[in-house]
Amino acid sequence: MAVDPRLVRAAEPRVARFGATERHLHTVHAAAFAVLLATGFVLYLPFMAQIVSDRPLMKAIHLAAAVGWLTALALVVVLGDRPALRRTRREIERFDDDDLLFLRRRRAPSGRFNGGQKAHAIVQAGLSLLFVVSGTLLWLGERDTALRLPGTIALHDAATALLAVLVAGHIWTAFSQPQSLEGIWRGTVPARYAAEQHEKWRPAAAGGRRRARPEAARIALGLLVAAAGIFAALALVLDVAG
Repeated sequence: MAVDPRLVRAAEPRVARFGATERHLHTVHAAAFAVLLATGFVLYLPFMAQIVSDRPLMKAIHLAAAVGWLTALALVVVLGDRPALRRTRREIERFDDDDLLFLRRRRAPSGRFNGGQKAHAIVQAGLSLLFVVSGTLLWLGERDTALRLPGTIALHDAATALLAVLVAGHIWTAFSQPQSLEGIWRGTVPARYAAEQHEKWRPAAAGGRRRARPEAARIALGLLVAAAGIFAALALVLDVAG
């Protein structure tokens, strides 16, 4: 009797690749990008503005999503596994000769992140900073013309276009490698995949110890961050509506 290949794949041993905090961080970025890109297109493209005629509503959603994005990032840092985030940051920032070979499209062994993934994450972080700065200046410039710095709109638009291309490539690569996609959904990948694609990585077996819940002080700080984010988002929405 033939064996279902899906059952064979499901029975393969797994190793842990991403913790809950890393996956939450990824989800926050993905969700915020989708909302900001969709509303940004409506605000920027004339034909989209004609389809969705309520421009103030789109602007309010765009600004609220930006505040929600920053608030959610802060909450992940406050309530999440900060040592794990620091380890991930160090891994991404460390480029070696193998990573450079990978970027030149040559076969090279990789750690938990290959050279392309490291470069993608670094560029994403830089573009995020540009979005915050240029977006803040655009919002403030509507109230004080002295803050309408030349090139701010062009910078915001160029960053959006570049990020859209990067994310499209990221999604294409992820769906072309289902094992990699499993890592961000479930936190684990097949052990064979890890050995073949990330030779220098020494992963832990899936199902390790669970991290302790955040203490009361961090929970209280998280509540303050959430309250501040909600207040800021509401203030921006009311400002647009007024």
